[in-house]
Amino acid sequence: MTYPVDPEYRPLMEYVPVLDIADPSSTRERLRAQATTDPMSLVPESVEVIDEVAPVSDGTDVGLVVFRPAAPADRALPVVLYFHGGGFVLGDARTDVRVPARLAADLDAVVVSVNYRLAPEHPYPAPFDDGYAALEWVAAAEGHGFDPSRVVVAGTSAGAGLAAAVALKARDTGGPTILFQALDSPVVDDRLVTDSSRRYTDTPMWTRQNAIDSWGHYLGGETGRDSITEYAAPARARDFSGLPPAYIAVTSFDPLRDEGIDYARALLGAGVPTELHLSPGTFHGATSLFPHAEISQRVNAAFTSAIRRALESDRSR
Repeated sequence: MTYPVDPEYRPLMEYVPVLDIADPSSTRERLRAQATTDPMSLVPESVEVIDEVAPVSDGTDVGLVVFRPAAPADRALPVVLYFHGGGFVLGDARTDVRVPARLAADLDAVVVSVNYRLAPEHPYPAPFDDGYAALEWVAAAEGHGFDPSRVVVAGTSAGAGLAAAVALKARDTGGPTILFQALDSPVVDDRLVTDSSRRYTDTPMWTRQNAIDSWGHYLGGETGRDSITEYAAPARARDFSGLPPAYIAVTSFDPLRDEGIDYARALLGAGVPTELHLSPGTFHGATSLFPHAEISQRVNAAFTSAIRRALESDRSR
C-alpha cells in the first residue's frame, strides 16, 4: 500500500531501509556496511563528547556517551538521560548521536546517552537494568557539573519505552527524581492489540511484523503473557499516578501510533500533565531519516521545545 506521506518525503521514499528484525545480526552488519559518514561529524563544535561507564546491579557496566556544552558553565547543568531507538535490537550510543548532540547544543544541558545492551543476546531485564543504572549514576555523579534535581528522561521508539520504564521504577522505589519524560514514538505495549498495530502491516520503516519480532527478542518469546511487568512493557502499569509530566510524539503511519496515544491518555487519566503531538504525513523514523525536511524540523523542534519548557519552568520555581 502507498501511504500519503508528507510531500517533501515522497521523492525520498526509495531511501527508506527495509529492516529485518527477525534476524538482527545480519541487519546490524548490513547497516554498518551501508554507513558512509562518521556519526561524530554530526556533533557541533560547541559540544564535547566524553565516554563514561556506570555499574549495573548484575555486576556488569553500562557504557555512557556524554554530550555537554564545550564552553565552561558557571552553574550546574540539567541532564537529559537519552535512550536511542532500534527496536531493542539495533543501534548504539556511539552512532546514534544526532539527537543527543542537538539537545545538548540547543538546551545548554548535559545529555547522557545510554549504550544499553541489545536483545536477543541480552533480553529483558538487561537493557532496562542498564537504563536504571544510568539514572542512578547521573543522580550520584560528583564532579561532573550535573544538577541532579533537573533530570529529564528522553528516548526514541524502543528507547522511549525504556525511558518510560525507568520513570516507573524511580517512582515505585523512591529513586532519583525525574523532572520530565519526553517520549518519541514510544514502544510500550507488547500485546499489539491497538487499531494501528493491526492495520499497519506494510508501513515504511516499521511494520507490525517488525514490532512482533522486536518484542519477541526483547522478552525472550514471552510476549502477551500476564506475568510481563510494567518495567518490561510500561503500558501494563496499573497505576500511572505520580509519574513525571510527559511529552509524547507519535507519527501517522506507524503501528506504534495508538499505543503512544493510549499511553498519553493513561497518564492524563491519572492526573499527570501530558502533551501529545501527532504529526500528519509522518511515519516511524521519518524525522531521523530525513531531518532536513521542513516537517521533520518542526517535529524535532517541538520535542526540544517541550524539554526546554520543562527545564525553564522548574528553574523559575
